[in-house]
Amino acid sequence: MNSLPSSLRSLVVESCKTWVELLKIMIPIIIGVKIISELDLLKYFAAALEPLMHLMGLPGIMGLVWATAMLNNIYSAMIVFVSLPESFELTVAQVTVLSTAILMAHALPIELRIAQKAGTRMVFQGLFRLSSALILGIFLNLFYEWGGWLQHANTVIWRPEPQPDGLIYWVLAQFKNLAAIYLIILALMSVIRILDRIRVTQLLIRLLTPLLKTLGIGKEATTITIVGLTMGLAYGGALIIREAKSERIENKDIFFSLTLMGIAHSLIEDTLLMMLLGAHVSGILLIRLIFSICLIFIMVKIWAVLPEYFVHKYLYPVSKVEVKT
Repeated sequence: MNSLPSSLRSLVVESCKTWVELLKIMIPIIIGVKIISELDLLKYFAAALEPLMHLMGLPGIMGLVWATAMLNNIYSAMIVFVSLPESFELTVAQVTVLSTAILMAHALPIELRIAQKAGTRMVFQGLFRLSSALILGIFLNLFYEWGGWLQHANTVIWRPEPQPDGLIYWVLAQFKNLAAIYLIILALMSVIRILDRIRVTQLLIRLLTPLLKTLGIGKEATTITIVGLTMGLAYGGALIIREAKSERIENKDIFFSLTLMGIAHSLIEDTLLMMLLGAHVSGILLIRLIFSICLIFIMVKIWAVLPEYFVHKYLYPVSKVEVKT
């Protein structure tokens, strides 16, 4: 019991350090995205997405929803979605396709910067998430059309409450969000320590090691990967940044863990959010998770035959330890 105060102190300090690392990433990007929104530049990005929306069986105007999700976040995309009259003319299948694409590629400025901070190549992670979302969106559209599934009119459950306008309210909202992120990080690190102490972590590692091993993720990264898959890339990524700096986890484990998190993270909260728009769980959770696991498995096989210079140039840069050796 004598060590309890020091343990709590180290927990608070460690969580603060992790939070500060996230703030360094998030604050400049949040401000940049706000400037883009205020200058009304988002519509040009949305227009570029129109051909891709048609490939997924969606009206071109839905590119505005996806563009908002990519540059901002899921909540902002949901607000744009319910503000468009065309959204209420979609089928359940179409909303499921759109929601799946959003779940696989959203908040890219922040999440890609987190992945880069942990050591992976930002360009690859961005292209991988976009192409994965597009491929799965096209597949889901063809799949639902082929089977005649989910072709009935969609019902949107969620209606947003009006938010006050003005820069001050926006700044206050961002402060609240960033403070909430610290509390979540503190809670996550507390839970992880408790799970370690009561050896639940060891049980999870034993249960999931066979699956994650086939996905190129070693047991050292198992707990963090689980956090990312269930809670989100910002939280799992923050923990991975910390571990990457400590060099306790191999580069390959970090790469595949972050790549898997990129296309399949926050499986609980984000899935529920998309269900509020009418999306079906078959696409946004089941097929997306199976597709993600299969895709990472294929990548592991490809990684094994890639030249080392290619890996370091395009996927994961050479580490300081490797440079020294």
